[in-house]
Amino acid sequence: MRKQNSSLDGFVPRRGPTVGGGTSQQLGRPVPEVRSDIGRASRPINQNTPMTTLRPAGGVSRSEIDDSLAQIHDDEQPEVKRGFLRRRQKPVQSRRKRIMKRLALLIVLLIIAAGAYVGIKAIIASNSVFQGNIFDIFQARPLKMDQNGRSNILVFGTSEDDPGHQGASLTDSIMVISVDQNKKNAYMVSIPRDLQVEYGGACQAGYAGKINALYQCYYEDGNNEEGGANALKKKVGEILGLDIPYYAHVNYTVVRDTVKALGSIKVDIQGSGGAPGVMDSNFDWKCGSTYAKRIKQCPPNGHFIDYKNGPVELDAEHALYLAQARGDRAPTYGLGRSNFDREINQQKIVKAIREKAASAGTLTNIGAVTGLIDALGNNLRTNFETAEIRTLMQLGNDIPSKDIVPISLIKEGEEVVRGGAGGNVVPTAGTYEYSEIQAYIDKNLSSDPVAREAANIVVMNGTTTAGVALTESGRLTEAGFTVSNATNAPTQDYQTTTIYRINKKDKDGTAKALSKRYGVELITTAPSFAVDAGVDFVVIIGRASLSSSN
Repeated sequence: MRKQNSSLDGFVPRRGPTVGGGTSQQLGRPVPEVRSDIGRASRPINQNTPMTTLRPAGGVSRSEIDDSLAQIHDDEQPEVKRGFLRRRQKPVQSRRKRIMKRLALLIVLLIIAAGAYVGIKAIIASNSVFQGNIFDIFQARPLKMDQNGRSNILVFGTSEDDPGHQGASLTDSIMVISVDQNKKNAYMVSIPRDLQVEYGGACQAGYAGKINALYQCYYEDGNNEEGGANALKKKVGEILGLDIPYYAHVNYTVVRDTVKALGSIKVDIQGSGGAPGVMDSNFDWKCGSTYAKRIKQCPPNGHFIDYKNGPVELDAEHALYLAQARGDRAPTYGLGRSNFDREINQQKIVKAIREKAASAGTLTNIGAVTGLIDALGNNLRTNFETAEIRTLMQLGNDIPSKDIVPISLIKEGEEVVRGGAGGNVVPTAGTYEYSEIQAYIDKNLSSDPVAREAANIVVMNGTTTAGVALTESGRLTEAGFTVSNATNAPTQDYQTTTIYRINKKDKDGTAKALSKRYGVELITTAPSFAVDAGVDFVVIIGRASLSSSN
């Protein structure tokens, strides 16, 4: 058998070229054996023969072995100097850089996955909450508007998800939110739950009673939620004089879950009747069964709802029970108007939730966003179309907090409802008479600042011509101004019309309108004559105005 050539350090010796295609053995030339030991120099086969004469055709010389070893050495070095030339190899990335790249890729994948997760949850939630095709969510359809360009939404709450709650289907929270999509403002008005209304049919409470039982009358023991919502929507629209196309029905849990998703909200506490804050002992059971436990768990006084006036940070539980507090159990303070004070606090909570939800920190917090989606998806029912969702979200983000204004039906000096017998609430114009309420809402929702401010104006005749004040007061009233009195000025020698601005901190819209109408600057110093309390402007007509009017 022919002996194979030996390998050296993993290299097989190369065969040299042959003459005529034959091998060296065929030519009759012996093939010497070359051996090499790692770490020692190779020995020549015949010490008496020079190395140059020992290299047969197809054999391996010492110089070739050295070249091979040199190449191995070159592979292990990042660069080798060859004279003035330097051969560079591709740098090897450090372990730290490889880890950072992989981490960055992982973060990108997590963001994509989180976005997909949020999107899927939003689509699922929108399908259960909103009407229409879920793919309409990519549209931005404008909301339906009334003749004044406003979109009105009825928001009402029940406690059907609270086990053991008596009257769980009663709507103890009723609110209308009116939004102007173009001017980016919103108004909130609460309807007293004890307001007396006619039901329009036979209900469990009779043919008439408190408005909070109207939804229960038409929702057919939970089988017709839309029927109950539409009946309530129609009645509230009748009371306020508004066209209300939308409703949103929330349950007991929505406040707790929404605030929990947000972490907390900040509410400005202001006790009514000059109270130093708000305290309601009706929820002290949450602090413990004994006085010592209540003091320990609800310091400093053992009350679960107990706050001083000013900004307060509320967690989910405290926000929920503040929304229910109305001081119906002693001891209590700061809630002397009972349900009216509760409605004011509910409006503050709604506004605080909106502010926190629209903040940049919340919108970039995936946990908060998905928590909000869950809270709304599980606890909200509405007749909004899916195609209107993006418009709602945009309005929630675009409307500044200062332009979300509460409207009170019991504003001091402008009350349009009052307490009646048996804890009922009735319009000041009389039971079932809503004309004053409608006029009050129309004034507050008007885009005209003069109508909205309803400044108290007194018109005086500063000339010797009889009937000037009465005539001018009629003209101002037709123009939308509110005139409370027309009389003679202390003297009748006024050459030009003079206007005194008594209220210097408010009614800016009316001040500008009066200045423009008469072409004069308003005087902010006190007049030399007495002015009744509550008057905002005094307009004294001079002779020049008579000439111009003629």
